[in-house]
Amino acid sequence: MAPAIKNAESPSAAPAKKSLSMGTALPYETRTAMHLKGLVPSAVEDFSAQEARAYEQLKNKGTDLEKYIFLSWLRNTNLNLFYRLVLKHLKEIAPIIYTPTVGQACQEFSHIYPFLAPPTAVDGLYIPLNEVDSIDEIIANYKASVPEGCCPETTVITDGSRILGLGDLGMNGMGIPVGKLQLYVAAAGLDPSRCLPIVLDFGTDNPKYLEDPLYLGIRQKRPDDDE
Repeated sequence: MAPAIKNAESPSAAPAKKSLSMGTALPYETRTAMHLKGLVPSAVEDFSAQEARAYEQLKNKGTDLEKYIFLSWLRNTNLNLFYRLVLKHLKEIAPIIYTPTVGQACQEFSHIYPFLAPPTAVDGLYIPLNEVDSIDEIIANYKASVPEGCCPETTVITDGSRILGLGDLGMNGMGIPVGKLQLYVAAAGLDPSRCLPIVLDFGTDNPKYLEDPLYLGIRQKRPDDDE
C-alpha cells in the first residue's frame, strides 16, 4: 500500500505530483505554491472529514451500479480517499467494486465509461487488434501519461471473451482487471500506482454489442483461434 494511504492525519505540504489528489485536505502553503488560492473552497480538512463526506454520498446512491460509477470517479480523482473508504468499509464496498456488481458494470461499460473518470484520466490500457502493429506507440503513450518512475509491477489482462459466466463482452470486459486490481491493492497492499489493467480488444462475437451504437470496442467478430 502506498504510504500516503496509511497516514491517518492531516498531511503537511507535499510535492505537487502527490498533492493533486488530496482534494480538500491540501494545505494552505501547498495551495499557494500551486497557485490554487481562491480557486477552491477555503477550508482545509483532515482525511476523516473527507471520508465522512464520501461515504455519505455513497450511501445516497440508489443502485449498486450508481455506487460503482461514483466509486470509480472517486478512485480516478482522489486515489487516497478511495482506498481509505474501501479499507474502512471493505465488506460493504468489495461487492460493488467487484462481484456481483462488476458484472452489470461490464455489461453496461460502454454506456457508463465517460462517467467513470475525467477525460484526461488514464484508467488502463486498451490494445485493439487493428492496432497491434502500433504496440510500441501505445506503450510509449502510457508511459508519457503517468508520473516518471511509476512503471507497472502488476497487471491483469483480459480479452473479454468469458466474463463471470456472462459470455463474450468484448472490450466491455475491462471492468474485470480494474476490479481485481482494486481488491489486490486493498487486500495485499499493492501500490495502486504500479497496477495496470489491460484489455485486448480482439472484437466480439456478441451481436448485442456489435449492434449497439454506443459500443466502444472494435466492431468485428473475433478471429479464429488459429489466426
